[in-house]
Amino acid sequence: MLTEINETADSDTFCATGAAWMVEEAEKIYNLPFNDLLFRAHSVHRANFDPNAVQMSRLLSIKTGGCAEDCGYCSQSAHAPTGLKASKLMEVERVIEEARKAKAGGATRYCMGAAWRSPKDRDMEAVLAMVRGVRSLGMETCMTLGMLTLAQSAALAEAGLDYYNHNVDTSERFYGEIITTRTFADRLETLANVRDAGMKVCAGGILGLGETTEDRIAMLLTLANLPVPPESVPINMLIPIPGSKLADAPAVDPIDFIRTIALARILMPRSHVRLSAGRTDMSDEMQALCFFAGANSIFVGETLLTADNPGEDKDAALFGRLGLKPMQLGAAE
Repeated sequence: MLTEINETADSDTFCATGAAWMVEEAEKIYNLPFNDLLFRAHSVHRANFDPNAVQMSRLLSIKTGGCAEDCGYCSQSAHAPTGLKASKLMEVERVIEEARKAKAGGATRYCMGAAWRSPKDRDMEAVLAMVRGVRSLGMETCMTLGMLTLAQSAALAEAGLDYYNHNVDTSERFYGEIITTRTFADRLETLANVRDAGMKVCAGGILGLGETTEDRIAMLLTLANLPVPPESVPINMLIPIPGSKLADAPAVDPIDFIRTIALARILMPRSHVRLSAGRTDMSDEMQALCFFAGANSIFVGETLLTADNPGEDKDAALFGRLGLKPMQLGAAE
């Protein structure tokens, strides 16, 4: 195990061995003096990526609301009186047209999300057509459709899906406090099916659910210690949804959030770490520190599924102030 945490090179050497990260090591890194932690994380980031390039994704809800899951944070759960009406699966041509607009706006990855517990066989043909259509535009494709069987995973992979998103959300210990309609093991089974089918994995979590610091570290360790860590790791800050179980959840401390981004970068040096939901409540300064700590992916556009997101003009202005640029397709793969 790592015994020295002051040498940046140790992190890459350690990860290359395939050995599992231990809780004690991760806690020691997380609790470093803030400046030391940021220096360590940024050094790891710079060793693996262009430090001034940010991968741009666009997210579209292809089927909204009416989900059978009871996720306490979600506006789309049928169990919560959030006022969101369920919609039917979007038509294939409309999805592809929206992807064209996203590409024209600078997005290189197109993510499509459906509020399902898992996709039904009758919907798979349309979903596969969406994947093929977006791929034909020269964009990377990502989907989040709930739990997948191995057969469904294989079909998506054959259609050309690049990434599948399935967040673990939080630690295994705390998971049952947030979701009761599926287990933590169910989450990991879907991730294994996705990986076995040959797709890349997008998996992260949410901060602000009422979890402890130890839960946040455990969530990242779950991901970092998978047989192959996720290629994409979205870190979300809870957006409290009126009517949801977590409508009155207290705000996340910005320094704690940045520490979590930094730890994700150190534990998973070659993964894209996405500064995901909650950016509308982050100051420019907080986002800048997240980018310095190793975040190198964002969602662009004014909406994330059903939640607000900074508009493209605001992101462009921030990128201009920080000297950041959009990451080119295929960079650091």
